[in-house]
Amino acid sequence: MAGDTKQRTDRLTAELRGFREVQRLAYECAETVAAQLRPGTTEREAARMQREWLRERGVRDWFHLPFAWFGDRTAFADFKIPLQFFPTNRKLEPGMPFILDMAPVFKGCAADVGYSGSLGLNPVQDRLMSDLRAHRELILEQVRERRSLREIYENVERLMTRQGYANRHRAYPFGVIAHKIGPVRERRWSPTAFGFGAQSLKGLASDALHGHREGWSPLWSPYRFSDHPPQPGLWAVEPHLGFRGTGAKFEEILVVTDSRDPLESAYWLDDDLPHVRRWAEEKAA
Repeated sequence: MAGDTKQRTDRLTAELRGFREVQRLAYECAETVAAQLRPGTTEREAARMQREWLRERGVRDWFHLPFAWFGDRTAFADFKIPLQFFPTNRKLEPGMPFILDMAPVFKGCAADVGYSGSLGLNPVQDRLMSDLRAHRELILEQVRERRSLREIYENVERLMTRQGYANRHRAYPFGVIAHKIGPVRERRWSPTAFGFGAQSLKGLASDALHGHREGWSPLWSPYRFSDHPPQPGLWAVEPHLGFRGTGAKFEEILVVTDSRDPLESAYWLDDDLPHVRRWAEEKAA
């Protein structure tokens, strides 16, 4: 499998290399900011740290602005309305879990990543992160089988239940586990609305309209509008586990094609990401 991944990486189109570049940039930002978090840092400060780091490296637009969630907010405890997703003055404490989430646009390509960690040891979140590996494998396997997005969603949720966890991506708008992303027209200045980049929202709305006419949706949800096979394109996928006030997730780009070759019909854009390296180290230990 490692050889297949290397050969595929060598064959990536210039466009896909652009998406891989911005995804790696976002994860580098997450790791850098995570290393700088200290007791007393607030969610708002952590979100600002992400924005400033990315802007210093040329990011001028966003699919959505950076988020940060600390403590039980990593499990979206009692989240009822969209405004609760925005960063707050919640302060980080020793042993507390955190999630950093950012979606920069760079050189016309977008990424959406989620990075889970803790300030010091947190065995619960460590276990959640280890158990997310099975979800990454399940999602890829069933996308290659061309099962409907709705069915895959339900099977991911069943796996969470067997593991003893709660499905926390249910708390996202429309309960999505993923959404489509694509090229974004670069502008010198791109406004945001409710934390989302105007150009990216415009592209998602266009996809939604186009998909509605053809019987598919750019949102991967548990609802009937997602009851169709995976649509070719790029999907930002984010299974999110919760357990007693602690949450963990990853988020990365899944490439879906119309190839009849199972290995080429769907694949993760990049296997050199923090959570994937973590699992490789656990397997080798």
